[in-house]
Amino acid sequence: MGIEQKLANMGIVTTTLEQAVNWGRTRAMWPLLSGLACCAIEMMASQASHYDMSRFGMELMRPSPRQSDLLIVAGRVSRKMAPVLRRLYDQMPDPKWAIAMGDCASCGGVFNNYAIVQGVDEVIPIDVYVAGCPPRPEGLIHAILTLHEKIQNEKFADWK
Repeated sequence: MGIEQKLANMGIVTTTLEQAVNWGRTRAMWPLLSGLACCAIEMMASQASHYDMSRFGMELMRPSPRQSDLLIVAGRVSRKMAPVLRRLYDQMPDPKWAIAMGDCASCGGVFNNYAIVQGVDEVIPIDVYVAGCPPRPEGLIHAILTLHEKIQNEKFADWK
């Protein structure tokens, strides 16, 4: 008989500090508002009542990078916008994560020309990619849950 069976009726919870910190990080993510193209409509729809991202602790999109820890790049990134996006990412406090939403953000989409960045991972590091043109709100929610799993498995030794 393990400690879980002995202490379950007493209401005592045992965990590690890593698990507690990672649990807190996943339940209080604040995304940065960065809708660059048509994918932003789907990102806004995921905040609406039908999909309700507030159940993940994401009550609202923050307009300031200094108050955010998740950057959702929704749409195509032009060469002119890339330095601005990099500056926003650099201004976010650590730990920070990024999601590329849509085909345009992931690989340039149908825009194969000199003006569009062929994947936002040329500019900032991306943790999770959302496929689709346009990507559905369910895809963004799946990406957030995938990011939650990634954060839950982080160790203190991995932190910089």
